[in-house]
Parts: sequence; C-alpha cells; structure tokens
Amino acid sequence: MRISKKELLYIPNILSYIRILLIPLFVYLYIRAETSLEYFYAALALGVSSLSDLLDGKIARKFNMISELGIALDPIADKLTHIAVAACLCKCHTIFLIPVCILVCKETYMGVMNLYKIKTKKKKLGGAEMFGKVSTAIVFCAMILLVLFPSMPYVIVCVLTAICSISLIVSWIGYFFVFKKM
Repeated sequence: MRISKKELLYIPNILSYIRILLIPLFVYLYIRAETSLEYFYAALALGVSSLSDLLDGKIARKFNMISELGIALDPIADKLTHIAVAACLCKCHTIFLIPVCILVCKETYMGVMNLYKIKTKKKKLGGAEMFGKVSTAIVFCAMILLVLFPSMPYVIVCVLTAICSISLIVSWIGYFFVFKKM
C-alpha cells in the first residue's frame, strides 16, 4: 500500500486520527468520573467521536477522498473505540465483561480470517456487511446509554448487556458465513 502525502491530509483521514486521539480522552474522563456531569463529559467525547465517524465516510464519498489509508484506518478507529468503551464500562458494570469478551473474540476472528483470506485467496473483506453495521449501531447505542447513566437499575444493565451479546454473536455468525463463501 503506497500512501501519498496528500492522502495523509484528506479530511476523512484526519477525522479518523481525531477519533483515535479521542480514545484516551474518553478513557481518562470515564475512569475519573464520579458525578453525572463528569459521565456526561465522557459521553460527549464519545459523541464527538461518533459524529466524526459519521462525517468521515460521507465526506470521503462525496468529495472522492477515498484512500487505501482511510479504508484501513476507519475500521481500526472504530474497533479501538468500541473495545476501549466496552472495557471502561466494566468499571461500573462488571457484567459487561461478557460482551467485551465476545467483541474481542469476534474482532480477533475477523482480523485473522481477513489476513488468512488475503494470504491464501488474495481476497479480503470488502467492507462491513449490513448485519455488522446494525450490530455496531445496537452495541454503540447500548454503550452510550451505559456511559450516560452509570447508576441505572441492574436489571436494565443486564438487558442491555444481553442485547449487546446477542447482537455481537449474530454478527460473528454472519461474518463466519461471509468468510466461508470467500
């Protein structure tokens, strides 16, 4: 992959850099949070990250700023953000360790399978499938709720955790069949 200086400065790529830089800020704000306002600040950092994720794809397509770097960087920023947020949620909700483990296993599987397919079949996953996008949206919405409301009733935390876990497993199964077809 050859990256030009121009591609390094594409706006969508800059937005991905910002998302990656927002991860330690979110972690710092969340881990130190004790009040509702402090948890809101952590959620705000997450909201800015989400907005930049939404914008980078739209800008890349609209202004033809799609690059190999951006294609690689965007999912890396997404996965790092999701794993960091999910891991942080275990501070207040230890039960959330279940979807964290599923998420890490699913992403590891997908990374290994993508590398394997590239090496053996000269093919790679073309991008996120619709079921993957839906799963990501479900998990992210649940995580934002848990960040914003760290003191919500345990039964609701359990329901959100179950929804995240099921969504991740369904997505993992979907990608299993996608890789099998490849």
